[in-house]
Amino acid sequence: METVVGVRFKKAGKVYYFDPGKLEIFKTDKVILETARGVELGEVVVGPKEIPEEEVVSPLKEVIRKATPKDMEVYQENKGKEKEAFEICDKKIQSHGLEMKLVDVEYTFDNNKIIFYFTAEGRVDFRELVKDLASVFKTRIELRQIGVRDEAKMIGGYGPCGISLCCSTWLGEFEPVSIKMAKDQGLSLNPTKISGVCGRLFCCLKYEHEVYKAVLKKMPQNGDRVKTQVGSGVIINTNPLLERVKVRVTNDQDGTEEIKVFHIDEITKIPKGNRTKAEGGKPEESKKPSQGPSEKKPSEPKASEPKKSSDDRSPREGKPAKEKKQPKEVMPSKETIQGKVEPEHKNLPKEDAPSDGKKKPQSKRPQGKKRPPRKNYKKNKPRGEKPKSDSTKPTSKE
Repeated sequence: METVVGVRFKKAGKVYYFDPGKLEIFKTDKVILETARGVELGEVVVGPKEIPEEEVVSPLKEVIRKATPKDMEVYQENKGKEKEAFEICDKKIQSHGLEMKLVDVEYTFDNNKIIFYFTAEGRVDFRELVKDLASVFKTRIELRQIGVRDEAKMIGGYGPCGISLCCSTWLGEFEPVSIKMAKDQGLSLNPTKISGVCGRLFCCLKYEHEVYKAVLKKMPQNGDRVKTQVGSGVIINTNPLLERVKVRVTNDQDGTEEIKVFHIDEITKIPKGNRTKAEGGKPEESKKPSQGPSEKKPSEPKASEPKKSSDDRSPREGKPAKEKKQPKEVMPSKETIQGKVEPEHKNLPKEDAPSDGKKKPQSKRPQGKKRPPRKNYKKNKPRGEKPKSDSTKPTSKE
């Protein structure tokens, strides 16, 4: 654990921790410190306290001394110089024709550096401007571009609520704000209605967002069916802050519909699968009810109807049932009927059948010669030409 004090250099600025050393420092004291920008004067906003070493950014610098009346005079003189430097820099910007807007000027306590804060839509080449300012003030010049939120923080103003801007009065650091926060709080999504002086979303949307998130977790949404004391109904509107919902209720007695407001503790959300059961009707039956092995009963055939085999199929409506094809019976020939007996070799294979003494006509092709291959006349022939006849006779292969 280390003992530190919190110091702020600007109104509503970021708090930095320093080591008080052996000095007795209390809240609201003015102190002189050494920072990365040089020697500066700041105000103690957090008294001496002990914090873990993990939260300390090392190396932790010590407080030089408490501010004396002479130090306060130098501080006031620097504030007067800042107004003059602002006017000079503004004229230089116009003479150079730069598209930038000067917002604020800051002198360091030891007058070793002057910081000019400006805003611009894009990047600006201000090298010539820095040379002119350095020749006028004879010291180090720093130009720093800032955003629209930082501009509103430095200039100040009043918000739509009629109170001074939070960023310029007490808000030390900016926190990210999203459009989802406005949705969760049920605000209008019109950018002109939820934007501040800087043109960005209200910083105050972040303040109550955690409360809305906690309440919305236990509240039903629009369109959900709920059960009330009067009857079941549908939610048409919600109020997270009051934890109340507006329901279109159907009366169980006379079936009339009316809109009523209930607290979230007075309603019960109906799950999607049990809506018909909760509303008093019969639950939806599943298309295929599952039966256990013990509940299945073998189907018994009726006495009046004969048992059907698995091969039988019912005929279609309007068409006669097709009969099974039976093997055709071989009808005896006329000669067999009249008493003539057919030869036994008629049904034998051709190889085993005896010859009748007649020789089969042989082909005119001599033995050892094969049929010539067919020529593809259409191949590689132009369209419209007739193939020429080949008078050559096939020769036998040796």
